[in-house]
Amino acid sequence: MSLSAALLAAGPSPSPNPSDTETPRVPSLQDAHEKATSAAGWVEQNWSTWLAIGLRVLLIVVIAAVLRGVVRRAITKLIDRMNRNVQSADGSALGGLLVNYERRRQRSQAIGSVLRSVASFLIMGTAALMVLGTFQINLAPLLASAGVAGVAIGFGARNLVTDFLSGVFMILEDQYGVGDTIDAGVASGEVIEVGLRVTKLRGDNGEIWYVRNGEVKRIGNLSQGWATANVDVTVHVGEDLDKVKSTLDEVAEKMGAEEPWNELLWGPIQVLGLDSVLLDSMVVRVSAKTMPGKSLTVERELRWRIKRSFDAADIRIVGGATAPVEEQPADPTAGMAAPSAYANATSPQSAAASPLAPPAPTSTTK
Repeated sequence: MSLSAALLAAGPSPSPNPSDTETPRVPSLQDAHEKATSAAGWVEQNWSTWLAIGLRVLLIVVIAAVLRGVVRRAITKLIDRMNRNVQSADGSALGGLLVNYERRRQRSQAIGSVLRSVASFLIMGTAALMVLGTFQINLAPLLASAGVAGVAIGFGARNLVTDFLSGVFMILEDQYGVGDTIDAGVASGEVIEVGLRVTKLRGDNGEIWYVRNGEVKRIGNLSQGWATANVDVTVHVGEDLDKVKSTLDEVAEKMGAEEPWNELLWGPIQVLGLDSVLLDSMVVRVSAKTMPGKSLTVERELRWRIKRSFDAADIRIVGGATAPVEEQPADPTAGMAAPSAYANATSPQSAAASPLAPPAPTSTTK
């Protein structure tokens, strides 16, 4: 059978007619009722699960918030109690002088801030993980990603982490505080601010040094405990030692009884004795225990008083470079000989000293 015969046997193909197309079916009220019934049934079947999850999340959040508030308040009270017990721990005025109000305040703020931040991070982080676990979320990829990110951040910001940890331990150990004079190796001066990452120092010339806590390898605190004022007095080797000692004792007793030196001196000024003996001089050392940071002031005043007392007692202070002696200008004629009479050829002395001329020969005639 050919292709044309097959098409004729099949009959004419129906032509498309717009009237024969299906119109969109409008949902009826019965359909809406069935869908609502199905949704209500699904909610009725799962409402207990939702309620249990919601109550569990609410309970976790409430417990975390209450625990966070209790821990933060306990840390604050602990820091305040430590500040109140600072002076009573020593039992003397020394403790009050070592730790002033500003230093206690800033140190307590730094310690409290660190402890509160750590406590909040641990409590709220744990609560967030528990909430995610309540929703049946797999935490293994999240924890693995957080671990990888933490390692990457640790390598990239290792200097920042080192500075932060060093600052935390410096504050917790109370190595220095505001108002202390320290020598940090890379810089020295008075501490004006202590941070977890950077310490600010005021130098002797007024400059401000920003010292990273991680770069500090050693700390020399010149303001803790007490300071020592040492004065070396160099006198002539022929001076009377008893007279020198009595003069120094008189200066020490008088200075220790006057204000404000009686407050700056935390002990009597002592004459320690001979520190060294040389061919033409001897050194007598005078020492005193002073308030921290006031040793230079006491040394200057002590030198001033010793010099005045030695001048009054006719005791010579020697040592150091000797002032050059001014020499008179040399006379340019000092090396010249006096004029001689023999220098003049017409003088009688020169004529008398000149050799006699030989007599002229006489002629004879024959």
